Amino acid sequence: MQNNVRRFREKLGLTQKELGERVGVSRQAINAIETGKYDPSIWLAYDLSQFFGVSIEELFLFKEEDRK
Repeated sequence: MQNNVRRFREKLGLTQKELGERVGVSRQAINAIETGKYDPSIWLAYDLSQFFGVSIEELFLFKEEDRK
């Protein structure tokens, strides 16, 4: 699934490690989300969207073909 996590993170001037610490996950998890290797749980997606002050739909780009 495509996402805007990196764009929002860089807009705030945060490293992957700093963002991970603020939402309670590792730097590796943030990297995997940003590169599309890992789709976060709904709760992590919610926490990230709340942290950035945007909707989940603004942060994660859902397409019908992405459904599993």
